[in-house]
Amino acid sequence: MHPILFEFGSFTIYTYGFCIAVGATLGFTFLVWQGKKQFGLSFDKANTLFIVLVVSAVVGGKFFFFLESPAYYLKHVGQLFTGSGFVFYGSLLFCIPAMLLFFRKNKLPVLGMLDIMGMVSCLVHGFGRIGCFNAGCCYGTHTDFFLGVIYSHEKCQAPLGQSLHPVQLYESGFIFLLFGVLWVIRERKQFEGQLFLLYLMAYALGRAVLELFRGDEARGYIIPGWLSYSQFISLIVIIISGIMYFRLKRKAKLVAQSNRNQK
Repeated sequence: MHPILFEFGSFTIYTYGFCIAVGATLGFTFLVWQGKKQFGLSFDKANTLFIVLVVSAVVGGKFFFFLESPAYYLKHVGQLFTGSGFVFYGSLLFCIPAMLLFFRKNKLPVLGMLDIMGMVSCLVHGFGRIGCFNAGCCYGTHTDFFLGVIYSHEKCQAPLGQSLHPVQLYESGFIFLLFGVLWVIRERKQFEGQLFLLYLMAYALGRAVLELFRGDEARGYIIPGWLSYSQFISLIVIIISGIMYFRLKRKAKLVAQSNRNQK
């Protein structure tokens, strides 16, 4: 596709980085808007939170990327610091504890803020996958389907000259759809934290399915050809999020019932 967006002499703007920047800008804008509207989050705190999350996402994404092939990256350390090469689950799993610590330290409502951050993540990740599509990373398997794409740019990471599933765009479209669903139900949520848990479960399920169309097998398998590392993590995320969802839902019902009894 188009891994390079612009070139000005020796100065290059890569499409992957540009898409991440667009998603981050929109995500930060959404955080400031909803954070202030719902919980009085100041611009300075929102800015600090976003910086913390960017650092956590980069460290986590690169750490999981390193784990895909430790022996190789120990010999080629420079490959870890290229413009691409992130593992989303690594970023997510590093960002969650960072968010929890930040919210508690700054006395912000943890579950309510997590609901906002679920939608923020959709914006950043959705545009990030568009960047993946242009860079050719996270590419799909071979297909004769009419939506298949053929990479020809030498800087693309996908196999050149083959018709591949545009799995990055499948995922991006799914993530933006998920954002829309969360936005619609936000006013009718039954308990704080519901949106974030729905985001985790829905994304994990969608990701597990989309893995069937992924062709970059370097990401690794727990059971070769059957269960990838991402599918395994998705399963764990679904189980843990599901347990938390029903616990919080049950707690909300008990509180509501208690309030009714006191009236």
